[in-house]
Amino acid sequence: MLRITDTVSLADWELSESFTRSQGPGGQNVNKVETAVELRFEAERSPHLSGPVKARLKKLAGRRWTLDGAIVIRAEETRSQTRNRELARERLVEMIKAALVAPKRRVATKPTYGSTLRRLKAKAVRGDVKAGRGRVEGEDG
Repeated sequence: MLRITDTVSLADWELSESFTRSQGPGGQNVNKVETAVELRFEAERSPHLSGPVKARLKKLAGRRWTLDGAIVIRAEETRSQTRNRELARERLVEMIKAALVAPKRRVATKPTYGSTLRRLKAKAVRGDVKAGRGRVEGEDG
């Protein structure tokens, strides 16, 4: 069981891990030890998350969200399999915590009278500057 907050925790059946060899340089250790971790969380089927949280989680996950509604997180930073497992789980917890926070509704406000006047004055000044550019009409023609 993975605890996210005091009220939200994930069951073991929702998480699955697979181990593969890490990419990149590393000598003989990289070629024989499977230290990279691929953590898969069945987000769409999870009964512990509400609909709006799942929608926000899908947006946060981006490319890590699969077509069947799972989140796949890959960790291969360290040479230790257990540390990579911890990193992958920490990333998942952070992502779910971010999705649990509902965004504040934006309250539309009207610009003040003074700010409107300042904006229009700045536009007029800018227009005068641009009007002064261009070909100069003079006696040389």
